[in-house]
Amino acid sequence: MSRVVAITGASAGIGRATAIRVARDGASVAICARRGDRLEEVAREIERAGGTALPVVADVTDGTAMEAFVAATLERFGSLDVMMCNAGFGIYGAIDDVTPDQMRRLMDVNYFGTYNAVRAALSVFRRQRRGHIVIVSSIVGKRGVPYMGAYSATKFAQIGMAECLRSETYGSDIHVSVVCPVSTATEFVDVMQQETGSDVSRSLGPAQTVDVVAEAIGRAIEHPVPEIYPYAKSRGLVLLNALAPGFTDKIVQKFGRKPVR
Repeated sequence: MSRVVAITGASAGIGRATAIRVARDGASVAICARRGDRLEEVAREIERAGGTALPVVADVTDGTAMEAFVAATLERFGSLDVMMCNAGFGIYGAIDDVTPDQMRRLMDVNYFGTYNAVRAALSVFRRQRRGHIVIVSSIVGKRGVPYMGAYSATKFAQIGMAECLRSETYGSDIHVSVVCPVSTATEFVDVMQQETGSDVSRSLGPAQTVDVVAEAIGRAIEHPVPEIYPYAKSRGLVLLNALAPGFTDKIVQKFGRKPVR
């Protein structure tokens, strides 16, 4: 079945890869980001993949802009089936090295950006009595690792919101899925280094490609599930942390990315 999928942060990385992945199924894809030139490139890729694209320049931190993004999607395609909240960035460092301004910006983009997109879509989903919210969090939203405390906090916040919303919509045809990728090869590290203001050591933990994540999301759109772990073994870390959090503190030492000064 052809779906209407809206994706925030779609100009690169997981958002771009997922837009192209669902386009192969014939989806109509509304994409938003702040970089209009990048969005136009992704829109062309969506069309080449067999989908229909609607690029909209918008900032997720602006609730009114998210409402306008959803309104534009409805005007163009007539409905909305999936809202994928993907926009976000990272800052690395020990908790006492991350400034209050950095922390507020992280929350503004990663958490409130998700909240704004979810809230805009929910009004449509409740009216339709159906819909699917997909929130791209992270494995560090399930278990924190060294020097990722600020970023991890925003990812935990996303998951907390999703779990509550999933309970609130239980028994309806409104689904909520959380995606928990491990390190993924995107421009994330480059942006993070720019935002952090220093080089950052590479994680020694497992990694995956954007296409692996996009394929996992694509399958979940077809068959909704509460949680998506594109790197299947990462579920083990979540279980280990629930059973032995102190022991897991030792295990995750190699997963952190320490700022290089």
